[in-house]
Amino acid sequence: MLACMLYKIQHTILIHSKSIHVEQVADRLDQKDCKESGWLLDGFPRTPGQADALASAGVSADCFIFLNVPDEILVDRVIGRRTDPITGKIYHMTFSPPNDDDILARLEQRSDDTEEKVKVRLEQFHANVEAVKGSYNEIGVEIDGTAAPDVVSKAVAAAISSRVSA
Repeated sequence: MLACMLYKIQHTILIHSKSIHVEQVADRLDQKDCKESGWLLDGFPRTPGQADALASAGVSADCFIFLNVPDEILVDRVIGRRTDPITGKIYHMTFSPPNDDDILARLEQRSDDTEEKVKVRLEQFHANVEAVKGSYNEIGVEIDGTAAPDVVSKAVAAAISSRVSA
């Protein structure tokens, strides 16, 4: 069974700073499908208090993956992100723009995908990251998130495989 926490410092981690209730997460992870197939938490826990609460609730992971990406790159990744409101597909204006003018014309940028808002979220992240990582020292794996997507994907898969088979 796979239980992995992916503390992803890439374009998808910088999502809304919503309050996530540990009790709801623990209840969900206690369901049959998670117990049989495993689970992955993306960008959670975000604070030391959430990490402690997960541990108190009996939630333990096999692996904690930290994708290391410098702030400047994260800002570029986030502010270039656009979503097609019809298909839900996410594009990036520099790295993976649509090749269709109709799609390009309808793309939308999330209201919190601005440089100013990303920098605020990064400040919150930096205020908590070392304490959160410290909660998972024994199972932590740090991966260079600036590598090509296929390289990062293979490194993540290898890290998970090594922890699950260990």
